[in-house]
Amino acid sequence: MSSPATLPGDPPGGRRAVAVWGIGVSVYFVAVIFRTSLGVAGLDAAERFHVGASALSTFSILQLLVYAGMQIPVGLLVDRLGTRKVLTIGVLLFTAGQLGFAFSPSYGTALASRALLGCGDAMTFISVLRLGTRWFPARRGPLVAQLAGLAGMAGNLVSTLVIARLLHGVGWTAAFAGSAAAGVLVLVLMLLFLEDHPEGHRPEPFPHRGAAYVRRQIAAAWREPGTRLGLWVHFTTQFPAMVFLLLWGMPFLVQAQGLTRATAGELLTLVVLSNMGAGLVYGQIVARHHTARLPLALGTVAATAVVWAGVLVYPGDHAPMWLLVVLCVVLGFCGPASMLGFDFARPANPPERQGTASGITNMGGFIASMTTLLAIGVLLDATGDDYRIAFAAVFLLQALGLGQIFRLRGQAARRERERLVASRVETVHVPA
Repeated sequence: MSSPATLPGDPPGGRRAVAVWGIGVSVYFVAVIFRTSLGVAGLDAAERFHVGASALSTFSILQLLVYAGMQIPVGLLVDRLGTRKVLTIGVLLFTAGQLGFAFSPSYGTALASRALLGCGDAMTFISVLRLGTRWFPARRGPLVAQLAGLAGMAGNLVSTLVIARLLHGVGWTAAFAGSAAAGVLVLVLMLLFLEDHPEGHRPEPFPHRGAAYVRRQIAAAWREPGTRLGLWVHFTTQFPAMVFLLLWGMPFLVQAQGLTRATAGELLTLVVLSNMGAGLVYGQIVARHHTARLPLALGTVAATAVVWAGVLVYPGDHAPMWLLVVLCVVLGFCGPASMLGFDFARPANPPERQGTASGITNMGGFIASMTTLLAIGVLLDATGDDYRIAFAAVFLLQALGLGQIFRLRGQAARRERERLVASRVETVHVPA
């Protein structure tokens, strides 16, 4: 099978779809800038709030915890309220969080501000995915999802290049408060131009009955093997790069590999650039060859494991620069590979469950990232900063995820074939 068939009632796409979807993506782009802004302000934050490394890491762990915990509730909200309303709430929350962080007088208020930011950030990506399914044909789904992820990585790059310069140029308060203006800008654009669906493609009303509705949505999405396979693909592919970029990459490169901070920063930027390039490639491949989803995901996991192991077991005190470059390039493929999880969940669920299914899938990588962040920290403390032992925690989570992927792949493939056959039969029997 090459690309997924056009389904009955598919939206037409076109320029209008690109314009509306682009506004939604701009919201996600700004959310990622705010999310990753702490990554370039770690030393400044430690000095401003007079905290050590463990307290500083709490910012990242709390943000991931809030993000992951919000995924199913956000998915339910998107299915119930629609994209426009949920994105509006998200923009208000993450902009307030960024402003609060700019003016926080203490560690406690700064922590609360990051939690608020994480809550708003959690509402953006699932909303953008649903916007794509409402405005573009199903066959465009993989490419649209990868392009959304690409916009997120572009936000990461802007944070690295722009926020860092602002911090050293105008100072903490002006940098973070000034960046919050981007949140106000996308809010205005969204309120003026964003629409949930194209004309003539309004979804059928779906009954909502409190807790019973919530239980039905979650249970129905979870029963689909494609949803669970999507979660485990996301779990297994995303976390190595997330852990490396969010917290442990810089200490590993500087303390364990003896690089300068400047050189380590360049390698982290390479991860982001590799991610952006790989996103375009993966999206095009899956749009043309739907069956390439699982081979791409498994190939990324295998390549990550091999190169990660090569760096850890390399004889001598430090791995050579060429091997570290290869590691960062390969880690860049983790983000696009994690997006493939949504390509398993999307065809497994009807339109009224897309948000819920995407929320379940999106939890996978962030749960794995939180677990690994904590595991590496504990192992570093227990082993006296032995990164070779601590970073080996990655292999345990990869093994767990691979076991679940192999267990579910057959069930998911059968259910997807059945659904495709049923949709074709429905098309044949639709009266002219």
